[in-house]
Amino acid sequence: MMSVETEIRFSLNGRPVSLKVPTTMKALAMLRDRLGMTGTKYACGEGECGACTIEIDGKTVNSCLMYAVDCDGREVVTIEGLRTPEGLHPVQQAFVDHGAVQCGFCMPGMIMQARNLLANNPELTREQAQRGLEGNLCRCTGYTKVLDAVEAVAATNTCGGRANP
Repeated sequence: MMSVETEIRFSLNGRPVSLKVPTTMKALAMLRDRLGMTGTKYACGEGECGACTIEIDGKTVNSCLMYAVDCDGREVVTIEGLRTPEGLHPVQQAFVDHGAVQCGFCMPGMIMQARNLLANNPELTREQAQRGLEGNLCRCTGYTKVLDAVEAVAATNTCGGRANP
């Protein structure tokens, strides 16, 4: 079967990207297989678990449900884009500090979602975090340590809202 390709251009973790992708390719496959962003995980492939959560123009999406061509002209942030030369993002560090890593497979999606929640509401409560993370499933254990980590970032206000996501 012949696949139609189209060239797209977008910002990935602050860097310009240009590549040809099949029009039927999902954003998740493009990120993992073509751009090496393997921190974004493939799990359910149906938008049910949140392991593939990325940020597009400041909003989180399940990259397994989005076509790669829909990234054209947009700003895409993956888990790889959070770390800076100075170190881990405050949300990443809080997950490490609170042992909220379990097997680690679903954590990139949880961290992306938690970061987005905190960026949009620096005074996020534990209940709001719990509600906001409902679309991110962890098969290993409960969410106590995850919520502890998010609550710690909110308490220190180190995520700082949209101006300092």
